[in-house]
Amino acid sequence: MVKTLLVTCFFSIYLLLTSQGQDAPGIQTEVVSQGVSESQKPVESSEANETQSVASSRQELQELSFLDQPDRWVDQKFGPYLDEVTGKVFYSIEVTKDSAGNPVKLPLVVIWLGVAAVIITIYFKFLNFRSWRLAASTIQGKYSAPSDPGEISHFQALCAALSGTVGLGNIAGVAIAVSVGGPGATFWMILVGFFGMTSKFCECTLGVKYRSIEEGKVYGGPMQYLKKGFAEKGMAQLGVILAGLFAFLCIGGSFGGGNMVQANQACEQLVGVLGEDSFLAQNRWAFGVILGVAVALVIIGGIKSIAAVTAALVPFMCGIYMIAGFFVIGLNIDQLGHAIGLIFEGAFAPTAVGGGVIGVMIQGMKRATFSNEAGIGSAAIAHSAAKTKFAASEGIVALLEPFIDTVVVCTTTALVIVMAGTYDDPNLAGVAITSAAFESVIGWFPVILTVAVILFAFSTMISWSYYGVQAWSHLFGRSAKAELLYKIIFCLFVVIGSSLSMQKVFDFSDAMIFAMSVPNVIAMYLLMPKVKDEYTRYLQHVKETDSH
Repeated sequence: MVKTLLVTCFFSIYLLLTSQGQDAPGIQTEVVSQGVSESQKPVESSEANETQSVASSRQELQELSFLDQPDRWVDQKFGPYLDEVTGKVFYSIEVTKDSAGNPVKLPLVVIWLGVAAVIITIYFKFLNFRSWRLAASTIQGKYSAPSDPGEISHFQALCAALSGTVGLGNIAGVAIAVSVGGPGATFWMILVGFFGMTSKFCECTLGVKYRSIEEGKVYGGPMQYLKKGFAEKGMAQLGVILAGLFAFLCIGGSFGGGNMVQANQACEQLVGVLGEDSFLAQNRWAFGVILGVAVALVIIGGIKSIAAVTAALVPFMCGIYMIAGFFVIGLNIDQLGHAIGLIFEGAFAPTAVGGGVIGVMIQGMKRATFSNEAGIGSAAIAHSAAKTKFAASEGIVALLEPFIDTVVVCTTTALVIVMAGTYDDPNLAGVAITSAAFESVIGWFPVILTVAVILFAFSTMISWSYYGVQAWSHLFGRSAKAELLYKIIFCLFVVIGSSLSMQKVFDFSDAMIFAMSVPNVIAMYLLMPKVKDEYTRYLQHVKETDSH
């Protein structure tokens, strides 16, 4: 309870300090507006009109009932507070202007994560480009034994973490990046994905090194290495506070971005296929109940159950999507060279894209960062459960995540969109761009896309439930009752997310996820020498094993 109070006090002080100043655009910058933005609307200078507007708003607030319109009620009651935190986490700075004179902004959290990825990559001498063979051998279990401490295999840990990152962002997010930044955004997305590989290596190595194993159950992730690693540095009190803050943010992110958002978008996609007149459209809670029960059946069994499902689900769902992508690319193979040319040309010499090269670069960086979550610290929780005696072995496995998520899956989506040319259609936005690109070749692709979206959402939810329960246990104790309570709450949020579309809550939960990067990146900077020691130790073990 002491740690809980510390977190509450720390977060309250943060809100108090950040309540002064201007709001900044947050994650909403990822959304392509179909209408006129607030900044473009004419300003009403008439005092009578302003008075009338205020009076109307007050009357609307008084008439609004939670039972009648729960979405709007929540947004209006809590919106200003949620916007304040979201704006601070995704605070953006203007770096250039587009052709119309509008500012092109870059969220500071992207800079925070991007710079960390570059520094860590240089520190480890571009480990991400020279560890492919070692990663493949490690996944196969060549340098570990079934009796090693941990709960799941290297492959299962990789799939569990991948299921938390490979999702809707690979479908809709890439479409947004290409539609706003042009084909050239793909190049910068791939580049940032490569650098993110080393961040994953660093954080997941730390996750295994500082994990705790009690009665065969693993407790790992940033909560552990913030607490234990900082204690080794003589900063125990700071480590406890940052670990508590990370756990608090992780719980909020698991309920929102890792749960409600996924359930909501999966339901939206299914309703889009079945039609607005369908039973599901009028009873979205039913979808939530079915999905919630399916999630419960998996997460009740803990990480072993989650790992078993994701080990089968991730290759299957990625396989469906990638086969469809390769099929479309194959049928348009004569356009592949042209599409690649557009990507490289747009990356360095954009013409019609607002913001020039900088604007294109920003879109690619944002999508890569928001997609693979390198530096967030979430994946380190799943990888901590791997069976191994050498922490760096799991770090080597983890560096494959951004490659699979960003370089492979996201690039496939981008190529299909560029080859189809749907990114230039002003009537399309987000997932509709991707759907139209595939549908241009596969008429019934929306059905496949719906299956993919539901599987992506389901896998993301079960992985984030594990991240959340680990954070919950850190704050409220490692008891079966405490964990069961969290899992029940988590499943209830599946139903809520399917039924309601509380945009401000969704934005806030995304902000909590990316706020996790603040304590996590600080830990990586301070503990990089420990990671290097672990890597040297693992290489020695590899040499000894290969020599026998």
